[in-house]
Amino acid sequence: MPSDPDPAPRRGYHHGNLREALLDATRDLVAERGPQGFTLSEAARRAGVSPAAPYRHFKDREEVLAALRRQGVERFGQRLQAAAAEAAGPAEALAGMGPAYLAFAREEPGHYAAMFAFQPGSTEASPFEGMVQAIAEVLPVDGPDPRLVALQIWALSHGVAMLERVGLPPGTGAPPPEQILDAGVAALLGQPG
Repeated sequence: MPSDPDPAPRRGYHHGNLREALLDATRDLVAERGPQGFTLSEAARRAGVSPAAPYRHFKDREEVLAALRRQGVERFGQRLQAAAAEAAGPAEALAGMGPAYLAFAREEPGHYAAMFAFQPGSTEASPFEGMVQAIAEVLPVDGPDPRLVALQIWALSHGVAMLERVGLPPGTGAPPPEQILDAGVAALLGQPG
């Protein structure tokens, strides 16, 4: 009797939570290969289901990626809000968002990459909206525009996170990423670094 060359076990549609399993598999593939480097059939194989099973929950690969992006934005916002909630005051809360951003990029590379795989014309929530909300909660009512502060901290944090991902410019003697973020946020807030 010939053996089945496919290592994934054959089974019917009795997966405990297929949608989450597909998102987990997609997250892992995106972390390994980037947002454009996976197929829906690969995600299905990693989830241990047939190539047709994903279509019970998702129209196509772009819909899976959009769901992963939304999940990432939600988790990212939760991380920023948690960092702000642990702080003693607004300045400390804002200073804590940079390291929270960097930690998310390190610990959730699949979500992080999916979040920045923007689709032209998309009206979906972006990581920026989560930052604005978290920053608005810690700024004084008569303080600076939370959208401007969020954009500045986002640009700084994203730049440092991306540089770290590619291995900060070698031989530059650059300080650790956390130190770069601390000094940058302090400068944005007009505080001594």
